[in-house]
Amino acid sequence: MTLKQQIVGNAMQMAVCTLQPGQTVYCEAGKFLFKTANVSMDTRLAGPGAQRQDQGGAAGGGMGGMLRQAMGTAMQVGQRVLAGESIAFQYFSASGGEGTVGFAGVLPGEMRALELDGSRAWYAEKDAFVAAESTVDFGIAFQGGRTGTSGGEGFVLEKFTGRGTVIIAGAGNFIDLNPADFGGRIEVDTGCIVAFEDGVRYGVQRIGGLNRQGIMNAVFGGEGLSLATLEGDGRVILQSMTIEGLANALKKAQGGDKQGPTGGLFSTHAG
Repeated sequence: MTLKQQIVGNAMQMAVCTLQPGQTVYCEAGKFLFKTANVSMDTRLAGPGAQRQDQGGAAGGGMGGMLRQAMGTAMQVGQRVLAGESIAFQYFSASGGEGTVGFAGVLPGEMRALELDGSRAWYAEKDAFVAAESTVDFGIAFQGGRTGTSGGEGFVLEKFTGRGTVIIAGAGNFIDLNPADFGGRIEVDTGCIVAFEDGVRYGVQRIGGLNRQGIMNAVFGGEGLSLATLEGDGRVILQSMTIEGLANALKKAQGGDKQGPTGGLFSTHAG
């Protein structure tokens, strides 16, 4: 059953979903906006994947099934805590006819509905997830070793698998690219990545070496020491605004940061 949804708005978009009887969507805590009276709301610690496993274990009965259920939920919650994500999900189901529920992101920007057919997973930046059908599984992907420690923002990614609709949000405006259209590789500010398909290889590279030009890039270029790299053939969604850039602009407007021509590295805090 395809989720009927409409993304509305401009600078701060929201997703309005129409639920059929028996259809369920879930969102991260804090992304819910409104619902009709015939839509029930249930807050749970477990994601839909763990819930389906729990139901299978419960069918077997016994203490072993209950233990597997508790351990599966605890592992999911532990991953989300380590990733800095919300520990709970809110589930919405309609009864007695169609129901409507609305969701939104937390930053001014766009939203996008991705349709998963079960053949490819999607990865998204931390906090991009807004809502999804209960047939879509939400997980955490930890980028290991050199990628995570070098890039900072790329260490933790959200992972979506299964079949159905998942709705994501980002800051500013979106642009869709495929690295295959640009020689197989694009280099991006690490904060500009919203989401990409499985099959696109994600990495982090240092900008230049520890030489004069490398130091100039890091100090005066505003990009820090690293860029994200995306390689392969698949869909990539980028955002025009970074969370760090928005935060710095707000601080500057409030007088919290007095930045010189070199940007944040030599800024002084007035307080």
